[in-house]
Amino acid sequence: MTDSKLDPVELLLSGARDSTTEPEFRVTGVMMQYYEACTRELWFLSRNIEIDRGNASIVRGTNVDESAYGDKRRNLTIDGTISLDLLDSGEVVEVKPSSSMVEPATLQLLYYLWYLEEVVGVERDGVLAHPTERRREAVELTPENRARVEDAIRGIYEITQRETPPKVERKSYCSSCAYHDFCWSC
Repeated sequence: MTDSKLDPVELLLSGARDSTTEPEFRVTGVMMQYYEACTRELWFLSRNIEIDRGNASIVRGTNVDESAYGDKRRNLTIDGTISLDLLDSGEVVEVKPSSSMVEPATLQLLYYLWYLEEVVGVERDGVLAHPTERRREAVELTPENRARVEDAIRGIYEITQRETPPKVERKSYCSSCAYHDFCWSC
C-alpha cells in the first residue's frame, strides 16, 4: 500500500476514480458476497484460486441468472470491477436462485448501488430477485447500509492482505460450496 494510513474505502475510491492508472485495491461484487458468506472463500478468490465452475450450485445459480427477466434486463460492466444487471425500469437487479443466502446477496447489491453513486455519480434503486421463489425485495442505500458497505470494504482489505487464509468454520452450506475441498480435505 502506498500510504499505510489511507483508509481502504478511500484507497478503493481513489483508484476507481483515476482512469489513468491501475487501481491498487479493487473490490468486486463477488468479493462482497464472499465477505458476508465466508471470509476464507474470499481469501481464496483474492489469490486467484479458482472455483469449480462445474459445481452443481454454481451451475444452478448461473442457469437461473441467465434465464430470469429475459428481454427486460441488460448487463452493464463498469470499470471491469462490477457487473450489474439493469431492468427496463432502471433498477439494478441482483438475481439469485434462492433466498437461502439473502444477506450475502443483499450486501453485493448494496455495493453495486454504493459504487454507482460514489464512483459513477448515479443513484439507482435495487431489487434482489429470487425468480424460482417468485420473490422480489427492494434494496435501498440508506445511511446504515452505506456504513455496512464501507465496513465490508475495510474488512475485505484486511482479509485480502493476510498471508494465510482465515481459519475454517463449518457453516450450513459448506457441503455445497465450490471451495469445500480446499477447506475440509486436510
